[in-house]
Order: sequence, then structure tokens, then C-alpha cells
Amino acid sequence: MNKLAPDEEEKLIARSQHGDVEAFNLLIEQYQHVMYSTVLRLLGDSDTAADVTQEAFISAFRAIRTYRGSASFRAWLLRIGSNLACDHWRRVQRHPTTSLDALANEDELHAASQLEMLAIIGPESNPEENILLKELQAVIQQGLVLLPLEQRTALVLCDIQGLSYEEAAQVMHTNLGTIRSRISRGRARLRTYLQTHRELLPRNYRHTNSTDVSDR
Repeated sequence: MNKLAPDEEEKLIARSQHGDVEAFNLLIEQYQHVMYSTVLRLLGDSDTAADVTQEAFISAFRAIRTYRGSASFRAWLLRIGSNLACDHWRRVQRHPTTSLDALANEDELHAASQLEMLAIIGPESNPEENILLKELQAVIQQGLVLLPLEQRTALVLCDIQGLSYEEAAQVMHTNLGTIRSRISRGRARLRTYLQTHRELLPRNYRHTNSTDVSDR
């Protein structure tokens, strides 16, 4: 589905705020992938991510009258989804398994630092490259789920989903300095994980040294 123009999105939001389910379903079509991929990165399990994503959209529809446009609608939705995912993680307190098939199907991943390795698998890639990228995505996901929850959430929001630090601070109900600290610490921990698991990385991504990436 093509991306909605800002004025079209605003109209759908307004209709949804008046109880128009059809309009909200069109918004879901726009954001279901970014919501699911965010929740999946936070929880690591595809079935659980699907359930939490559905719960997030139900919650969003119930709360949409409270949306005032102070943040982007995308950030507002991700606040709901990430909060539910974090609540679920804290409730079950477990380390989920990674769904490689689900990770391989994602196509909206943007990254900084080591998360650049979550590259888009496009039609121009050959089968061997696709296999390597899938393996690499799985290794990075394993590192993500071992991060403290707050660091993981900040990395997923900023380095994968492309939110600004300001938007991430709104989503996580914290300040800009805390977001910067969580991202810096999370990136460092992830680099350490990848370097201690070099044997799991495709040959092209095995680095003996890693360089720091400054905050944006």
C-alpha cells in the first residue's frame, strides 16, 4: 500500500476519532508492519509479537480520541505498541527464541552502528547474499534480546525504526539525555556481543575491531 499523504492521514485520523472503523483499518494497513516489526524486535517471538500488535491496535482505536498531534501518529502508535511489549516482557520475564522467518520478511529496517547489518534484502540480492543476511539478522536479534529492556527499546525505536531522539523520549516518557545514554550503552553492549560471537557472523561481517559511532 502506498504511503498516505499527510492530509490524507489527518482525515483518516479525524474520521477514526469519530468512530469510523473503516478509516482506522486504513491506518492499520499503513502501520501494521512498522508496529509488528517493532514489537518483534522487542520480544523476539513472532507469535507473541502478532498477539501484542493486535492488542496495540485495539488499544489505539480505543484511545485515538486522545491523540492531539503533538507527536507524529507513527510515534504515538509506537508508544502504545512498545509499552505493551515492554509490559509483556516484564510480566513473563523470559528470553524468547528468535523467529528467523519473521526476521527475514522485514523490509523497513534502518540502522546505525552495528544495526546497519540489518540490511534490506532486495530482489537485486543473490540467494547466497540473502542467506548471509538472514543469518546476520538472526545473530543481531539474539544480541538485542539480551540487552536491558530500556536500552533495547531505545535502539529499536531510533536505530531500527528511525525515530528521532526527541520522538523516542516521548515514546519512552523520559528525557533526551536518558535516551542518548541508553542508545550509547546499548550500542556498546551489542558491539561486544557481536565481537564475542564472531563465529556466528557471516565472514564479511567479522571485524576484529569496532569503532564507536557518535550519537546523531
